[in-house]
Amino acid sequence: MAFHLPYSAVARAAAGAALSLALAAALPIGAAQAQPVAAPSAALPDFTQVVEATEASVVNIRTTEAVPVRRSPMMPGDGDPSELFRWFFGPDFMPPGFGQPNPQGPRGRQRQQPAPSEGERTVPRGIGSGFVISADGYILTNNHVVDNSNGIFVTMTDGKEYKAKVIGTDARTDIALIKIEASGLKPLPIGDSDKLRKGQWVLAIGSPFGLDSTVTAGIVSAINRDTGDYLPFIQTDVAVNPGNSGGPLINLQGQVVGINSQIVSRSGGFMGISLAIPIDEVMRVVEQLKAHGKVTRGRIGVQITEVQDEVAKALGLDKGQGALVSSVEAGGPAAKAGVHPGDVITAFNGQAIKHMTDLPRLVGATRPGTTATVQVWRKGKSLELKATVAELDDKAAAAQNGEAPSSGTGADRLGLTVKALPPDTGEQGVVVDQAEGAAAEAGIEPGDVILRINDADITSPKQYAQIVKDLDKSRPAVLLVSRDQQSQWVIIKPQ
Repeated sequence: MAFHLPYSAVARAAAGAALSLALAAALPIGAAQAQPVAAPSAALPDFTQVVEATEASVVNIRTTEAVPVRRSPMMPGDGDPSELFRWFFGPDFMPPGFGQPNPQGPRGRQRQQPAPSEGERTVPRGIGSGFVISADGYILTNNHVVDNSNGIFVTMTDGKEYKAKVIGTDARTDIALIKIEASGLKPLPIGDSDKLRKGQWVLAIGSPFGLDSTVTAGIVSAINRDTGDYLPFIQTDVAVNPGNSGGPLINLQGQVVGINSQIVSRSGGFMGISLAIPIDEVMRVVEQLKAHGKVTRGRIGVQITEVQDEVAKALGLDKGQGALVSSVEAGGPAAKAGVHPGDVITAFNGQAIKHMTDLPRLVGATRPGTTATVQVWRKGKSLELKATVAELDDKAAAAQNGEAPSSGTGADRLGLTVKALPPDTGEQGVVVDQAEGAAAEAGIEPGDVILRINDADITSPKQYAQIVKDLDKSRPAVLLVSRDQQSQWVIIKPQ
């Protein structure tokens, strides 16, 4: 069927065409030749060869965990309903209207107290991704994929499944090195994440939502994205979802340039922002995990904050760069080197500190025992100091991050020790690591998620620690606690 324009539209089109011809005729030949010519558009990249070369090296990882099981006692044969109340509230609990507790059952039999038995059963924990880095079975993934699991199972693209063992993990960078008993595997070639540029094509292979060997593609959106964590991330718009964690970020040469680790999301699903750990940082961690099963980092014993532009101007600095020292650990490496509160650390071992978070990364990458050069700005002058880097232990790391140490003696004023949620959950809050004292009495258990304290939403372990520290001990605190996707308010009096 032909489509006919109205007469008025036809007339206007004809008139416009005539005017265009007249103008073209009036232009000089040189002017006509000078008109810009659109460059032919470049074809989109074909990922098929990259996928064919790399897909077999990407694995699916499923984990299991042991959970406690409580076997509920059977109701007495006489059907005494008070036994149900006593099971939940203790043997001496007396429901209203039931009179005094009777050690004998209503038919004269001795009442048996409930005796729940504790046990464990293994249940599926989660699904993630990983990739082979050596022919003899070494595999890289995220720490949060294998953390707290009692079984790790690796499935290759050909369907073969292996049980894996953990060689070493590093929660700070969210990296885990695992190994399977296999040989002749095809490792992925390692690229150079320092050469990445914005707009460069990259792709991800993994198991989003358990759909193994799924390929998605996009571009590098930002480099050295600072999220407040220990590492600068590669930001991409590659579709990454829960289950992609631990999978490779691959360039067009088929080289791994990062490990997909986090998503920025309000819903828990992909919203256009994905974060990957640069492979250069990953391989430095892998070397230590292979050699020692853990990562050793350096520390100098300072608490730091950002340098605001107004503060920089007042101190005589050109711009708001560096790390402002808010406190110095007594007797620590920085104190011995002569660093003072109020100093601005502008460089460490010759590398400029552009952002506050650059300092802990540079110090952490320095071998303990090394003598490092610390350049500080003090009273309008630049000073060069020498500090002997110490080892960052768990206690120092917790203090640096504003977290409570993960031990029973390190519980906070509420009786809790907490840690950050896995990055790919897309949720806010902190997860309970241990509960004791008032928190345990209130019914809080490990694995519960603290969403809010009083009227403050919880966003990180550091922010949580500050809120708990400032609680009024004369008033009970109200915590919004989530368990099994259900939330309730819990009242705890701070110690």
